[in-house]
Amino acid sequence: MRSNSINRRRRLALAGLLLVASLVCAVPAMAQTGGTVTPGSTTTSTTTTTAPSGAAQLQADGTAVAPANAPKQVRKAIAAANKIHRRPYIWGGGHRSFKSKGYDCSGAVSYVLHAAGILRSPMASGPLMRWGSPGLGQWITVYANAGHAWMTVAGLRFDTSGAGESLNQGSGPRWRANMRSGTGYAARFYPGL
Repeated sequence: MRSNSINRRRRLALAGLLLVASLVCAVPAMAQTGGTVTPGSTTTSTTTTTAPSGAAQLQADGTAVAPANAPKQVRKAIAAANKIHRRPYIWGGGHRSFKSKGYDCSGAVSYVLHAAGILRSPMASGPLMRWGSPGLGQWITVYANAGHAWMTVAGLRFDTSGAGESLNQGSGPRWRANMRSGTGYAARFYPGL
């Protein structure tokens, strides 16, 4: 019981530090949005927003912005996750086909890996334990065990589970503001990423 209390306090402290770090990093990303137009103007402009080098940035709308130095495969992975980031959780969603009305954990991870060009067909969480190579990737790491899978892309967690969150962001695939422990999961990556 005591170790659970200590572990909980450590997780809360870590979550607090990650929140502060994400807020500090969010200011430069918000300054890059550009593309503003004078009210009443008929001119529109668009810009491709990128975050500073190194880590993706979580936006207020729940999407992520790829770092400026991210490889093309990582930018594609982030764009794919953004595309499904508000889909509902559906058990088995994304297993028959990458396109689905909703996704479960491994279906969402499979969708993102496929968009990055590093997975040919959807995989359940058990087989994802053996996907790629063991260890942590520089840009993309998949965490899988027999019952759950989630991933990090450019330093942000993409997960159907709100584990460790103080605020419920809903079930289904979401970018999560906090990291979670990889204990009990096989960490896997695609060589070169």
